[in-house]
Amino acid sequence: MVRLALILGLGLLAVASVNAEMTNMFAMTNTKLLTEHFAGDNYSSFFNTRRLSVEFFDYYSNVTLEDLTANSRIPSLQDLVCLADLALLSSDLSSSKFWALKMIDSWGLLPSGVLVGNWWNLGNFDECIAVDHAVTSSHSIKGKYCISKLAPAPSAVPAFVLKSAVCFPASCSAANMNTMLRRLFQKLLSVELGADVQLVAEETCQTSEKKPYDGLTIFTIVVLSILGALVGLSTIFDYFFCKDEKTIHPVVKAFSARANSRSLFRIVDTKANSNVIDCLHGIRCLSFIWVVYGHDYMVFATLPNINMGYLLTWINSFYSSFIKHAVYAVDSFFFLSGLLLVVIALRSMDRTKGKLNIPMMYLHRYLRLTPILAFGILVYLKILPLWSNGPLKGSVGFDDYSVCESTWYWTLLYVQNYATSNLCLSHTWYLAVDMQLYIFAPFLLICLHKWGKKAAAGIFVLMLLLAGCLFSIMVINDLSLGAGTGESMRRLYYATQTRASPYLIGILFGYFLHTHRGKDFRLNRLAALLGWLIALTLIATCLFSVYGQDTLPIVEEAFYLSLTRIAWPLALCWVIFACMQGYGGLANSFLSSPLWQPLSKLSYSAYIFHKFIESLNGEMTQTSTYFSDYQVMLRFWPDFGFTILFSYLMHILIEAPFAALESLLMPTKRTSAKPDAAVEPRMQEVQAPVVESPLEATSAIPEGVTQDHPEKSSA
Repeated sequence: MVRLALILGLGLLAVASVNAEMTNMFAMTNTKLLTEHFAGDNYSSFFNTRRLSVEFFDYYSNVTLEDLTANSRIPSLQDLVCLADLALLSSDLSSSKFWALKMIDSWGLLPSGVLVGNWWNLGNFDECIAVDHAVTSSHSIKGKYCISKLAPAPSAVPAFVLKSAVCFPASCSAANMNTMLRRLFQKLLSVELGADVQLVAEETCQTSEKKPYDGLTIFTIVVLSILGALVGLSTIFDYFFCKDEKTIHPVVKAFSARANSRSLFRIVDTKANSNVIDCLHGIRCLSFIWVVYGHDYMVFATLPNINMGYLLTWINSFYSSFIKHAVYAVDSFFFLSGLLLVVIALRSMDRTKGKLNIPMMYLHRYLRLTPILAFGILVYLKILPLWSNGPLKGSVGFDDYSVCESTWYWTLLYVQNYATSNLCLSHTWYLAVDMQLYIFAPFLLICLHKWGKKAAAGIFVLMLLLAGCLFSIMVINDLSLGAGTGESMRRLYYATQTRASPYLIGILFGYFLHTHRGKDFRLNRLAALLGWLIALTLIATCLFSVYGQDTLPIVEEAFYLSLTRIAWPLALCWVIFACMQGYGGLANSFLSSPLWQPLSKLSYSAYIFHKFIESLNGEMTQTSTYFSDYQVMLRFWPDFGFTILFSYLMHILIEAPFAALESLLMPTKRTSAKPDAAVEPRMQEVQAPVVESPLEATSAIPEGVTQDHPEKSSA
């Protein structure tokens, strides 16, 4: 199951060509293995057994210390307590005591439909951990729920591990259970299981006992409570004692949910300002939705699906191409980040005669991005384990958030994509890449302002060289993104130099818009139609050009990966250009809808916390699930809805207050701005132009101005 989850996860992140090769070979190989391992005696051994709990307690009707301990080790006090509890359980089973019946009733069964991929049975989690039988005034037998796993044959691949719930007295350790189940399976299946075969691991076990809060958990709860109190008090003061927005104190306004909600849901009239690229709101939101939808498929793949075999064929389906290529949504955000940086910064540089306050740009970016990211790490690390409750706790998705305890500082320094292979929050690799590109960007801005088209030509050459670098790394090292190794992900997916092409194309397109601002391009219908045909062809090529391909040689894969990271942002260039110049038609009407604006402002917070909601909902799964596109869609809508609600809460508690405080602590120089350059009230001119983030860049491009409360976006 672990291997299947890893392969699907990488498939959703990798390019379609590699996925086709990987999943097709995987499906063919595993179908053959299933046939071999369930043929003849193996099949009979598995399917002729009774219910596992019945087999267990029948076999261990008179349990001894030798049954509990492996390798004849000296029994411990814990072994003795476990033995006594098991003996009492066996005795009460014979007399049909209710608490004992509940314990064996909660066990999982041998799953039906094993041959089509039903490899899990979760039993009844709540029934097991609810067992609490008082033996004496100082001792009671409580249920301990664990997941046992067994391969159908000693040589079976890990993907075919059968998983079933078992329930033991809490006094028994996973080692005790492992020893007893190994001996039982050896008898039932007539096979010798090696001592290294671990049937039950302690990390899969849960009881009703709650661990005491550690210092960091208490700190997280206290800080969030203080922020909640500040927001509540500020909101009450704002509502009852402030007549209008002008009379409210800036600090109170920073924490007021009323004031921040007013700013969040304020719809900007884009028609009144020619300096607004309003279609970017729609592109940003649709890209974010695409990312969340793709991650939902990744989470669903790790759930106990009863038709996991179908998943192997689904990966090669036409519809799966839209899911596996959600990676292009990330390229969209790199493109938008470069575009908005250049458009805003160059206009400000024109006003300040080419001056850039680069240290202030870096400081502003760091202070705007980091507070909610830091709280995000705390929430994933300490709040998620408190809220989640179910048999799959800690095993849904592909992140082990416990590694944050040792790698959190790399994330806050935005170097985790190079510094460690254990990413604290895996989806924040994008923040690291974008921050590193942002650090490099001011030097490109200076070159563009000073040398104009010559610098643009140099950036174009740099973009081609970096694309060639990606191609060379893959071919020379025979490194495939679909291999799924940490090395391939680190060098091809997380590396800044291999993800820079869309960002540089965004910079070039931003320079084009800057040099042609205010100019109307008159295109005839044929030229506009040709532009749309080319853009749609590029998009279709990225999504479907390798559909149906079982394998791709490394050279072809390298060409595909290198060129699609250029083709996708080029298609976006036309979409934005057409929408700005009046050739967008229905696309412009949809992408420029003002309804996208509030979601666009929330999307940075939603980007940070969407996997929190997905993991939380996944870990609460109590029974087997069924994989299909419709079922994933049914899971997506509540995940997305609760993500937006939780993101709104985090925006009010953390993001908006800290952004406002940062504006108060680092005030910018006020000058008079042209009336038509204002997008929202309280616009300011800055000596050092600041574009908020990959995820924060505003769609407005006023001449040398930025907002006190910038609109957020996401990747």
